[in-house]
Amino acid sequence: MIVYKLKIKLLSDTTFGRGDGVAGLVDQEVEHDSFGFPYLRGRTLKGLLSEECDNLIAVLSPHSVRKRWESVACTLFGKPGSTLETISQMQVGDACLSEDLRQAVAYQLKRLDNKLMRVDILESLTAIRRQTAIDSTTGVADETSLRSARVVLRELEFTANLSFEVQPGRCALTLLSVGTLALRRVGSNRNRGLGYIQCQLFEPDNKNITSDFVQDFGAV
Repeated sequence: MIVYKLKIKLLSDTTFGRGDGVAGLVDQEVEHDSFGFPYLRGRTLKGLLSEECDNLIAVLSPHSVRKRWESVACTLFGKPGSTLETISQMQVGDACLSEDLRQAVAYQLKRLDNKLMRVDILESLTAIRRQTAIDSTTGVADETSLRSARVVLRELEFTANLSFEVQPGRCALTLLSVGTLALRRVGSNRNRGLGYIQCQLFEPDNKNITSDFVQDFGAV
């Protein structure tokens, strides 16, 4: 297995929404594991990367060039309802915080004399943001419109494994690189100021290759 890494740095507070809340606390909770560490699901991350690549390919011309890169995208990300012949070349893991940090905290939580709780971990890495809708006519907050959401704090860094059965070709790495650079927003409310990120792509030997193949994109 050949494993590249996608490193994500949060440049703003971010909500990795899980689709529900906690009664009496937040209307929108973040996705987090059994130890309280927030993370971004690999399936979601793969969909975001695929969407950015599709958007970039859509503006290419002529048609023959666009079709060529669409074929590369299908090989890299697969197709809906894929068979064994058309399955995704790349498997995307969950984007998580440092493995060393998570292991150290997991060890502490399992100690008999431990006083640390999962909620302590979650609250140390997140905050709760509240917002309300304002009536455009009166300038007064609408009744019952107050909503709260937990956000992951800015400056945290997450890493996701991008796994390949065989070494990806230059075209696949080119498309993955431009998709990495194009991915700037993730999570819920990413069109309202949250979820601003910086992504970088690394080889298995930890060399940063984010910009190494960009000049090849769009070539015949």
